[in-house]
Amino acid sequence: MNAPLRTPIKFDIQGLVQAITHNHSDDSFAPTLTPLQWELLGSYMQPFALMSGQKLIEQNAVDRTLYLIEAGGLTVHYEDAKGRLRLAFVGPGSAVGEGAFFTRQPRSATVQAAHASKVWSLTPIRFTELSNRQPAVALEIAMALGSLVSRRLVNKPKRVAVT
Repeated sequence: MNAPLRTPIKFDIQGLVQAITHNHSDDSFAPTLTPLQWELLGSYMQPFALMSGQKLIEQNAVDRTLYLIEAGGLTVHYEDAKGRLRLAFVGPGSAVGEGAFFTRQPRSATVQAAHASKVWSLTPIRFTELSNRQPAVALEIAMALGSLVSRRLVNKPKRVAVT
């Protein structure tokens, strides 16, 4: 399966920090990091733009990349023999890809841009490097993701929206 085409964009972590700071929903990704730690994390991630309708994650794909949403919005769909079922809309200040990131299992859903979006990717290799070089930052990211997964699993209508 081909990876989605991504348009690289200028590196500036502050937009992502603002999106996370302003998301007070139950679906927020909320690590507690200092400005310096955010800058360090940003150096391990790659920002890119998605066009409306562009797929970010393909159901059943074997990929563990984590995505943090700075702007726009993503829809999460589960596909079965009868068609697609929309599970969730994920907005700025949240994350997708956390399920496969932790479990090393194939993706459980398809995620695509509902409209033009900006996301940041963190690959498993870069997370391992972050863990080795900045363990406190990596631990905070893992704990914030664990919190997000837990809240998503409690929200029964969105249980399978852990991607």
